[in-house]
Amino acid sequence: MRRRRQSQQDLHNKERWLISYADFITLLFAFFVVMYSVSSVNQGKYKVLSETLTGVFNAPQRSFQPIEVGDQPQPLVSDAVIPPPVSEAPRNPEREAEVRSRALSAMADQLALEFEELIGQGVITLESSDRWLELNLPNSLLFGSGDAEPHYDAFAVIEKIATVLRNRDNAVKVEGFTDDRPISSQRFPSNWELSAARAAAVVRMLSMEGIEPERLAAVGYGRFQPVARNDTDEGRRRNRRVVLLISRDANVRGAMR
Repeated sequence: MRRRRQSQQDLHNKERWLISYADFITLLFAFFVVMYSVSSVNQGKYKVLSETLTGVFNAPQRSFQPIEVGDQPQPLVSDAVIPPPVSEAPRNPEREAEVRSRALSAMADQLALEFEELIGQGVITLESSDRWLELNLPNSLLFGSGDAEPHYDAFAVIEKIATVLRNRDNAVKVEGFTDDRPISSQRFPSNWELSAARAAAVVRMLSMEGIEPERLAAVGYGRFQPVARNDTDEGRRRNRRVVLLISRDANVRGAMR
């Protein structure tokens, strides 16, 4: 018996399920694509959004001063008494000079007490006025002949002087003098250098004893300011000296006799 050949239409009817299956697969694929896009986070956009929100919530609080309308209450006036500004008392130069002169006189009494024996022997002389104290020290008491290095006894003398000068502000000018005998050595070409070096040595020793350096000055006169004739041994001895001028004032550059 001859089999009946299937018609073309019957073949198409049996394969129609493929269309539905393909549509289902397409929809399922689209569904998973949507789900993936929803679950995937864009890190860049998330970071920008996070920083923006953080800046908004952490920003300093800003408030505007409200404009008040109508009559405003006047501030209460305090009953506290405001003290007047304190002004410095006017300077009285004459009074200050008198106080300083008294202090200078007290220093003169102290120096006289410290060197009472040497003053009594005529080795040291002390003269005073209302502006100056003049303490005259022979070179032999401080230095060797032709030398500017203080010997051992000089330190005790300077220590006594520093005891009186300490804790004050008086300017002190140290003056060095020589006789008229010329000196010419590698260290001291003339009496200028010798007298200035001796004055500077006394200044250095006073500074070592605690006297403020800004109060001190050293001057060398050489042989040109004698106090006696240089034609005798006694006169030359008197001319070889170191003089401490203690001023009533504190300005060492203005301490001129």
